[in-house]
Amino acid sequence: MKFPSPSSSDAALAITGLSRRFGSKQALDNVSLYIPRGSVFGLVGENGAGKTTLIKHILGLLKAESGSVRVFGSDPVADCVGVLSRVGYLSEHRDLPAWMRVDELLRYTRAFYPGWDDRYAEELRLQFGLDSAARVRNLSQGQQAKAGLLVALAFRPELLVLDEPSSGLDPVVRRDILEAIIRTVAEEGRTVLFSSHLLDEVERVSDQLAMMHQGRLVLCGPLDQIKAAHRRLLVRFPTPLSAAPQFPQAFSVSGSGREWTVLSNGGKTELASCIGHLGGSIIEEQTPTLDEIFVARAAQNPGNAASLAKP
Repeated sequence: MKFPSPSSSDAALAITGLSRRFGSKQALDNVSLYIPRGSVFGLVGENGAGKTTLIKHILGLLKAESGSVRVFGSDPVADCVGVLSRVGYLSEHRDLPAWMRVDELLRYTRAFYPGWDDRYAEELRLQFGLDSAARVRNLSQGQQAKAGLLVALAFRPELLVLDEPSSGLDPVVRRDILEAIIRTVAEEGRTVLFSSHLLDEVERVSDQLAMMHQGRLVLCGPLDQIKAAHRRLLVRFPTPLSAAPQFPQAFSVSGSGREWTVLSNGGKTELASCIGHLGGSIIEEQTPTLDEIFVARAAQNPGNAASLAKP
């Protein structure tokens, strides 16, 4: 997978060699990431993997200690107003003024964005079932998430950044949020960076994917290519094995006795030959889930992260 270069006109976001420490903790470790315009880019990883720290750099809330961040070619710290005027943002914390009514929240937010679309804002309010007279403090958690998404979308940002937007929400609300993301991108070709530890959600809406683990990028590329490059094999041996078989092409082997599950992104022919050499046979082959891929990748030596950045 070749990403656009930082100077490319089709890069919505270009991050190069970004590192960040907080005391003794390495929050980001030499992260390079390029997001093409018009894509839905999923950023996944366990809590504490560095996703929110990365997003804070994108929003200009943190200055790069080393490396660079460019949003549509601009430095989000040096040109904070210019960048944020093109970026919509929703976090799991919502950060909405609790004392305002919904209609007051819309009028207040509109003042910051010349491109605010009143008609679109009203369409979203009705779609999300938000009472314009209701105060934010009286909204349910799901309604507050919808209100936050409304104000992030209504000025039609070129880049929509969602940091764990569905955290703590019920499945129906999560579905509504994801549908809004899909519609936004499909209808207007804008860019979405969707960060979540819920890999099944990311898989539903993303066409590009990056996996983070302990501040490092361990896998990155188009979602369909990542999934196509990995396979889960059920391998059976004629007699039980006392220890897991070793396959150079595999990054995860689990099981016991005669049957073992092998996760691999190597060539199938070479792997099958190796399995046959040990007396085993492949009895089932499937595409692993993103969760299986991530768990297996994250379990590998973090020092191999650079080599894992390609599917």
